[in-house]
Amino acid sequence: MNISTTEPEQAPALPPALQRELAAVFAGPDLLTDASDCWVYGYDNSRQHALPQAVCFARDAAQIAELVHLCRGNGVPLIARGRGTGTTGATVPLRGGIVLSMERLRSELSIDPANRIARVSPGYTNQELQDAAAQHGFFWPPDPTSAAVCTIGGNLAYNSAGPRAVKYGTPRENTLGLRAVTGRGDLLKTGVSTTKGVVGFDLTRLLIGSEGTLAIITEATLKLTPLAETRRTLQAVYRDIHAAAAAVSRIMAQPVTPCALEFMDSTAIDMVRDYSDLGLPNDARALLMIEVDGPLAGIEASVAQVSAAARGAGCIQVDMAQTDEEVARLWRTRKALSPALRNVAPKKINEDVVVPVSRIPALIDGLERLAARFAIKIVNFGHAGNGNIHVNLLIDPDDPVQMAAADACLDAVFDLVLSLDGTLSGEHGIGWVKRAFVGRELDSVSLEMMAAIKRQFDPDNILNPGVGLPESQAIIERI
Repeated sequence: MNISTTEPEQAPALPPALQRELAAVFAGPDLLTDASDCWVYGYDNSRQHALPQAVCFARDAAQIAELVHLCRGNGVPLIARGRGTGTTGATVPLRGGIVLSMERLRSELSIDPANRIARVSPGYTNQELQDAAAQHGFFWPPDPTSAAVCTIGGNLAYNSAGPRAVKYGTPRENTLGLRAVTGRGDLLKTGVSTTKGVVGFDLTRLLIGSEGTLAIITEATLKLTPLAETRRTLQAVYRDIHAAAAAVSRIMAQPVTPCALEFMDSTAIDMVRDYSDLGLPNDARALLMIEVDGPLAGIEASVAQVSAAARGAGCIQVDMAQTDEEVARLWRTRKALSPALRNVAPKKINEDVVVPVSRIPALIDGLERLAARFAIKIVNFGHAGNGNIHVNLLIDPDDPVQMAAADACLDAVFDLVLSLDGTLSGEHGIGWVKRAFVGRELDSVSLEMMAAIKRQFDPDNILNPGVGLPESQAIIERI
């Protein structure tokens, strides 16, 4: 988790000949080479930052293919980027190179309601897609918190999901096919335009979540879902985490799957209380935010079934909203958490681990012990329905003592997660900040196969070199 920064004057300039070749492909404002212009494209939502040697703005796949050939010929890394909302440093050029911004590749956004699909360029935001689909009565299930600004290309590169994944799945379950440019500069089409198709290997799911290390996505064919007629919102409050976790297990075991099942632990609740008076009971030590959607004719029965599962030993109260104002009131608790965290620790460490739902209490207990052991406040919230918990270490990155404790604490967090049959990342990806830990989760055979796949797609290792795989398993550098 160490911070890595490069000052503008320290980054090597591209050879003049390569700059001229880039200018022939990317005209005028679509090419940046001055350090002051490139500087703002060397970050994401992690604490990593490095100066790109140049920034190119693609508008079509042919440009990207030409750029890949130029980078291969000159041994220059190429890092694809959306809007920089990722949290793992995957779009930061820590080994130098050219940043390829996809935000201007917006040539296609079409909705085919008869076949329930959308064709979308990577530069459109998640919200723009949702708005276009909603006009035809559909939505695309992935709904990251940053939907208003994050791009479809970024959603696919990270397999970013959100609360609705508990019922509707992640981008991997909601993408039918892709168009992309490989690290060889080849144009690639994967997948189908139908909901069934088993011809060949599933390259679509392979590329989704690969963080730009195998190919650069230029268009996606996405599976749309009809908007529900209605939804209901509930807030359930518990005396302890064990009662809340037991409720999650009961909710997920009955036939009605909620479209959102969000969790906050006692530390998160205390922090919200300190930030704003939201009227929670004094003995509230865990909280679930639950949404149920479906046909209007059956919604009350569905809500009653989920509400009954939410109640039980340790449940203090279950409130159900009846109006838009009451929905806003119930969600106010959850939405107040992020401002509270930013106010207390604007440079916190945020991990998105996942454990089996039944192991959530053991995870939270273990995290409480680690917080005490390393003297670090840890705040936990997230998507309880699939065990995806956001673990927030509130630290001051300018304090070397705290940073050393945070590194050791994070190491122990990952050990704890893996001991509970969990995984290191549910939707944020690996990037730079988690790659050293990947070898703890994946065996050597899997890592060797992944390295071979990387070589096949990107033989010169120009696409996001160093991201995703542990250094010992990474491709031999030729750059």
